[in-house]
Amino acid sequence: MRDLSTLPKVELHLHLEGTLEPETVLELARRNKVELPYADLEDLRGRYEFTDLQSFLDLIYANLTVLQTEEDFSDLVTAYVARAAAGGVRHVEAFFDPQPHVARGIPLQRVLDGLASGIAAAERDHGTTVELIACFHRDRSEEEALGILAALEEAGAPIIGIGLDSAEVGNPPAKFQRLYARAGELGLHRVAHAGEEGGAASVTEALDLLHIERVDHGIQAIDDPALMDRLARAGTPLTMCPLSNVRLRCVDTLADHPLPAFLEAGVLVTVNSDDPAYFGGYADTNYEALRATFGFSDEVMARLARNSVTASFLPEGRKTGLLSEIDAWIAT
Repeated sequence: MRDLSTLPKVELHLHLEGTLEPETVLELARRNKVELPYADLEDLRGRYEFTDLQSFLDLIYANLTVLQTEEDFSDLVTAYVARAAAGGVRHVEAFFDPQPHVARGIPLQRVLDGLASGIAAAERDHGTTVELIACFHRDRSEEEALGILAALEEAGAPIIGIGLDSAEVGNPPAKFQRLYARAGELGLHRVAHAGEEGGAASVTEALDLLHIERVDHGIQAIDDPALMDRLARAGTPLTMCPLSNVRLRCVDTLADHPLPAFLEAGVLVTVNSDDPAYFGGYADTNYEALRATFGFSDEVMARLARNSVTASFLPEGRKTGLLSEIDAWIAT
């Protein structure tokens, strides 16, 4: 079996704020003189056991307070890309969440400048490219989201699209139709978290009302055969995050994960890490866990990597180059 860390791949479901390792949280807290409610590293690590999505969200939002300066946001990107590149990631379409930063008084421009600086350094040092997708919190109002989108437009933010994340239950896609219509007018790509905890109907609603191009997670679509057929026929990509789904109790164990059934049904599924500092592994670790659990061959792993390239928003020339790299990996 080939080394999966050398398999060229693209990551399409990655929250930059979710890459803050516990050690980094404490380091930045010291650097920025931020008081945290943790006695020490062991105490913080002990809180990384989640009962559901909300229990995770409570922790990650508390940890975000350590991100204060442009340097912090730059370091956030460079640390993640160094690890991801070591695992074979050649390109990332990364989420960042502007709302919680602005809400705690961090200027939007500071966030954007820090991320841009980190992206430039990461590409220079590792050759891995990063594009940004601004994610909006579905448990906040659409009016607030529209205001942030307008601010991003005014700032000339280097974003390629928008997404929708945070608490899914009780916050249906229909709540954000104007936001997504405006993003479409701006020529931005549109993706959304759906079918993580919200059921198959959440996926259908996001497709029909938000006109999304990719479904983030989408595992609950397995409960709707007509939706599965629709996804396969349309070639709509799903950005799955297997280890995240286990840690957040969306599935009991990795062996229960429906990813193999999606593959068998011809759905374009991809493998990603979501919030790797919180869920036990980066992209290559998710690939390795799937192979260990399901006995996937190198050919299946290469198929998943190809899917990640196909599902990306990269220009066709770059896609062709990456697909050739994957072909070379499987041929050696």
